[in-house]
Amino acid sequence: MQKSAGLKSLAVAYPPTIRTNDYWRKRYPEIVADAEKRSLAKLWSLNQEKDREPNIFEQEMRPYLEDTFRGAKERRVVKPGESALQYEVRAAKDALAAAGMEPKEVDVIISVSFWPDNPGFGNGPWLARELGVDCAAWNMETCCSGAMTSMQVGAALVKSGTHRNALVVNSCLYSRATETEDTLSWFLGDGAGAAVIGEVEEGRGILGSKTIHTAETIEAFVCEWWPDPVFRQRLHIEMSRGSGSLKKGSDEYLLTCCGGAAEQAGVKIGDIDFFIFNTPTAWFSSFATRALGVDPAKTVNGYPLYANNGPALTMGNLHLAARTGKLRPDDLVLVYSIGSVSTAGAFVMRWGDVKLGPAPEPGVPEE
Repeated sequence: MQKSAGLKSLAVAYPPTIRTNDYWRKRYPEIVADAEKRSLAKLWSLNQEKDREPNIFEQEMRPYLEDTFRGAKERRVVKPGESALQYEVRAAKDALAAAGMEPKEVDVIISVSFWPDNPGFGNGPWLARELGVDCAAWNMETCCSGAMTSMQVGAALVKSGTHRNALVVNSCLYSRATETEDTLSWFLGDGAGAAVIGEVEEGRGILGSKTIHTAETIEAFVCEWWPDPVFRQRLHIEMSRGSGSLKKGSDEYLLTCCGGAAEQAGVKIGDIDFFIFNTPTAWFSSFATRALGVDPAKTVNGYPLYANNGPALTMGNLHLAARTGKLRPDDLVLVYSIGSVSTAGAFVMRWGDVKLGPAPEPGVPEE
């Protein structure tokens, strides 16, 4: 008989530096004044084809077009010289402590670093060394859906009996991949998360999932290596000519994955008690609840606090929902994530007695 597997603990880690919109207003007033001609406004705009009505994503986006920052308010950012690894280690140690486990009890580490500190190598081996463990340390990458997918993989390994405990760790340092003069940086931030996946009571844990590719978005962004004084090289991201694809397929990805996950779990969308969406935009949660026809009160939106921090969004919103009491034991939860040039996916799980790492410390606004 296959085991039931799910989260035993969950922790997050964010840089203490908060970059508010005033950072750009004070330092780059000419860029703010000219913002509607720059990259962020071009990415999130309504350049409609004449033969197509705005979809639900675009309709929910419309009110934010009046805001120069497109709904972004705060984002956590690393300081020069800080690494993704240091926040991964902190989240991992907090997740293990919350689970009451020693690092030596971990059977496998699944590392999702977007992007890793060392070009060409994932952070997995460095993370294992910092934790002092001898187990396997695998690297995964599926852009912003990395946390969602790695939790599925960890649960599958436990269900099959291959491993008893999987430590899933993810991070995103978007601020290192953009220039502050580029308005694209306005909706990007940094963060990390970690979860211990293990055997749980029958009927709890991950019950069903559905994942598909997002190849339609492969022309949305372009990445290239730039020199870096600390890490030798770093990936730099810019908007590309196919950015309109981010808006067109949003409804289909959401409905396909959420419907498929619910079907595999043997439930209906109406049976779900709570929803966790990765929230890469200010309006994503309102778009998703409207598209699915569910009560907006059944989700959380961490975007005003952290903006878009890639794969760290999913665990961040899970942690936010749990620590604020909106997510409770025995709730049936649907987790959905969309990543550009990668994967869209969802899974349904029965939330159990998941131990939480500490709440994020208050940040300090950057001058």
